[in-house]
Amino acid sequence: MRLLVLGGTRFIGRHLVRMALERGDQVTLFNRGQTDPEAHPGVEQVRGDRADGLGSLGGRAWDAVIDISGYVAGAVRRSVEETAEAGHYVFVSTISVHPEVPRAGMGEDAPLSEPDWSEGPWTIERYGPMKVACEMAVRERRPEATIVRPGMVIGPGDYTDRFTYWVRRASQGGEILAPGDPAQPVQGIDARDLAGWMLRAATERIAGTFTAVGPDRPTTFAEMLETARAATGSDARFTWVSDGFLGEHGYDASTDDLPFWLSPAERNFFAMSNRRAVEAGLAPRPLAETARDVAAWEGAYRPGPRVSGLSREREAELLAAWHARAGR
Repeated sequence: MRLLVLGGTRFIGRHLVRMALERGDQVTLFNRGQTDPEAHPGVEQVRGDRADGLGSLGGRAWDAVIDISGYVAGAVRRSVEETAEAGHYVFVSTISVHPEVPRAGMGEDAPLSEPDWSEGPWTIERYGPMKVACEMAVRERRPEATIVRPGMVIGPGDYTDRFTYWVRRASQGGEILAPGDPAQPVQGIDARDLAGWMLRAATERIAGTFTAVGPDRPTTFAEMLETARAATGSDARFTWVSDGFLGEHGYDASTDDLPFWLSPAERNFFAMSNRRAVEAGLAPRPLAETARDVAAWEGAYRPGPRVSGLSREREAELLAAWHARAGR
């Protein structure tokens, strides 16, 4: 298959390109060359800013396009128009298109934000509404496209460091601060499962919109942390501290210091249905497998600074305050 990937050098894209090459696809990447341009030696990489169109590709034909890097609707529309002869278009969106998930078990039917058609760089506040507009831009031109809405993406290569923080911290052992409710549902789709399924969608021209979440079975926050501990074989023990305590100390569920923690009003975001995607071939792997592979990657290959999680010093301060409060 002749495959054009818009993006392709970071996390999901790295796994996707590797899998495409392993199965014999002819892959071309279009990106600005700003993120790890040496990620795929020997693969054709065409430099350009999609905001200016895809003219540097020279109007070539493709069997499929996988769009990993679309955030601004105008640029996405131009990309769709300029690849109109491609056999299929796969667009990576997000569950953040939903401003809320009113009840557990919802999927594609959860309410959508009003679309934000603004040009220019996205912000975290506008991320979901801008993705809604991008989805609409794809559907206008390619009603048969695959639109993929991942939740929290995890696995080796995760530059956001969210699930990785818990695996790394579990590997260090000792007492670990765990935030909120241990029974809170959690979801995380392994980037490799997501990438493999998107390649399948491109090849089989699977039409529709899909909530792409995992793992293979419902999981709680406590189960996720115990899975991380087991994957690293450590003596870690988890001390669960309340939402109220964390709020008193300046934390809320939007912080990067405590990834996966959600406020009670938001917890259905980690209890969404992946039924439609699974029926279309998505096969999330067990969380334990992802945890083991993340531990191996983190220990041997993890480049760059850590970007999520509490420092050990701050964690110790909070635990001391929690125990002092409990001992009054």
